[in-house]
Amino acid sequence: MAGMANLEKAARLSVAPMMDWTDRHCRYFHRLMSRETLLYTEMVTSPALVRGGALHLLDYNPEEHPVALQLGGSDPEELGRAAKLGADAGYDEINLNVGCPSDRVQSGTFGAVLMRQPELVGACVAEMIAAQDKEVTIKCRIGVDDQEPREVLPRFLEITAKAGVRRFTIHARKAWLQGLSPKENRDIPPLDYDLVVEMKAAFPELHISINGGIGSLGEAEALLARGLDGVMIGRAAYHTPADILLDADARIYGAGHATTAGQAVRDMLPYIERHLSQGGKLNQVTRHMLGVFAGKPGARAWRRHLSEKASKPGAGPEVVLEALAHVSDTERNTEMGGA
Repeated sequence: MAGMANLEKAARLSVAPMMDWTDRHCRYFHRLMSRETLLYTEMVTSPALVRGGALHLLDYNPEEHPVALQLGGSDPEELGRAAKLGADAGYDEINLNVGCPSDRVQSGTFGAVLMRQPELVGACVAEMIAAQDKEVTIKCRIGVDDQEPREVLPRFLEITAKAGVRRFTIHARKAWLQGLSPKENRDIPPLDYDLVVEMKAAFPELHISINGGIGSLGEAEALLARGLDGVMIGRAAYHTPADILLDADARIYGAGHATTAGQAVRDMLPYIERHLSQGGKLNQVTRHMLGVFAGKPGARAWRRHLSEKASKPGAGPEVVLEALAHVSDTERNTEMGGA
């Protein structure tokens, strides 16, 4: 199936699903910087889609492809129906969240707590696969609480692979469901990249991507060089998107797309016009653009101008252009030199 081969290639680098961050505006902006990187939605729960009828949660822009829908849930039949809705909406991949540690998630018995029930996860993905024709993937942790990752992770992979999953993204930390907040769960449990590399060696037929604490393209390249199939980057891709995405197509995919941060901002203007004409607000889009000049001259003034002005009533594209004027000429004009 050609689509799967293309997705495997796209999954060499992906931007993690992040609640409140990777919405459709964020993904559109990221896509302007990299044509190749695989993008993920925020987690959408299967009850919201199937019981709540919240189909607007599936809205996206066609320009975002390749784009994956991440689902949260633990009821196989309901997840099958949600996966079908995602496939019908045109998503390239349907991903099951077995990694999110939040309390809200645990009370709905989905996310990282499912690491304790690999057979249930197997039943969920089998139903998701049977219900539609897009590839079903899993994002998981190496374990939860007092589990021994070297024991539970291989068994988890074995059971869910038997159910039909071929592609996994492993967040190389445990999740502590008691005693740590979701934010602390992203930082405090130690990273174990070596274990994920071992899993790739133990399951060579599976496509395994690594996630957790990866802050640069250089780190991503080093992990790919260790034999992993893909790298998923979360917070660094959000807070410093230009550093991660502008060179990704050339360095990770050997592809030719090149742009600059300044050009990506200008390319957002027609999108912003469209969003405003549909009754949207400027800051719903620009909040995802604040970090694009991180580390460059004028970055602070860019952030401040957008933060202060974009939420005002009637704010439009001119606010973005005024903010762009704060960024150094060298940054705005690098496209002249083809950097």
